[in-house]
Amino acid sequence: MIKKQAEIRRSGRGTFSRTSSGKRAARWTHVRYKGSIALKAGDTDAVSAKIKSSDRGDEARLLSSFLGWLDRHFGKHLSSVSIQYQ
Repeated sequence: MIKKQAEIRRSGRGTFSRTSSGKRAARWTHVRYKGSIALKAGDTDAVSAKIKSSDRGDEARLLSSFLGWLDRHFGKHLSSVSIQYQ
């Protein structure tokens, strides 16, 4: 996912940008919406994404935008998406 996002940004497109990264984690922000998405690699092929925003409307828009991005770029490879509200 990180490689795909970087490829899109290098081509001058994309709404997500990486603001920080670690060995198995990254934080993304969106061009238009407040907040961030914290990505963390799981034990298998799973990835967890925590979406946080001080604006509840932007939090929902970040979620929608992220799910759309996943579907566009990895839809054929996804087996499931689970959403937990906390």
